Amino acid sequence: MGYNNYVPPEGVPTTAPPMGRVHRVVNVLGVFVPVAGVVAAAVILWGDLVGPHDLVLTAALYVLTGLGVTVGFHRLFTHRAFDTVRPVRAAFAVLGSMSVQGPIISWVADHRKHHAFTDEEGDPHSPHLTGRAGVLGALEGLWHAHVGWLFHDSNRAHRERYAPDLMGDPMIRFIDRWFPFWVALGLAIPAAVGWVIGGGLVGALAGLLWGGLVRIFLLHHVTFAINSVCHVAGRRPFRTRDRSTNFWPLALLSMGESWHNMHHADPTSARHGVDRGQIDSSARLIAWFEALGWATDVRWPKAQRVERARR
Repeated sequence: MGYNNYVPPEGVPTTAPPMGRVHRVVNVLGVFVPVAGVVAAAVILWGDLVGPHDLVLTAALYVLTGLGVTVGFHRLFTHRAFDTVRPVRAAFAVLGSMSVQGPIISWVADHRKHHAFTDEEGDPHSPHLTGRAGVLGALEGLWHAHVGWLFHDSNRAHRERYAPDLMGDPMIRFIDRWFPFWVALGLAIPAAVGWVIGGGLVGALAGLLWGGLVRIFLLHHVTFAINSVCHVAGRRPFRTRDRSTNFWPLALLSMGESWHNMHHADPTSARHGVDRGQIDSSARLIAWFEALGWATDVRWPKAQRVERARR
């Protein structure tokens, strides 16, 4: 079952319970500690060039955890664009959790609710619902869609209503419950690599800074931009009931997620970049997995369906 037009069961609330104090503090730390890390990295760079191993470590973990979000959290768990064996499901769930974008079940529930109410009342992170006109309204909407929604209770999805399949999966519930551990692991790995390569505490701190905090910051804001920029700027070659756009400058960094208008036109498609020259590395990985027999029931876009959806 896909969730592009998902109608939740009756009797379960649509919105999540109010966030507790710990939840709010964790959200603040999760968003702003990586920002502090980037500031620290800028200060360090001012007096000394970053080593090549720092950049390689950052890029490698960015790609791994980014694919955990784009291929795992999004195309596999949210939209069921393909199926795979349980060890691969577990690996994607863990890698996505290491991106520090929230526990897997909450992430999936919020995104399914976004598709159920895209750019309408009930969407957790639309930039078009502020009720204020003009430049200030546009800026307020962008802030809300980009990061502000993480600090509000309104419209956050109820997990039992929007992700009952994941709630019923013991493995996914385990990975979801151990989210703090995966976050810590995502910081410990680059610190350990830095210790080995750079030698001692200084190398470990450099690894933690670049492969941990800077990597999280970059991936956060590329992902957040899909919620904000890709509902405001860009082209809309496909007919949708919302204001989603294709925004090519983010295609490489988002691993194909910024072909967002196409995604909203056909949410269960395993490929978002369907036209010539549109980079979609997430779809490429799914194709490799299919060739290896690790991905099955892949929902590749049908040419006739794509053409019918064009304006």
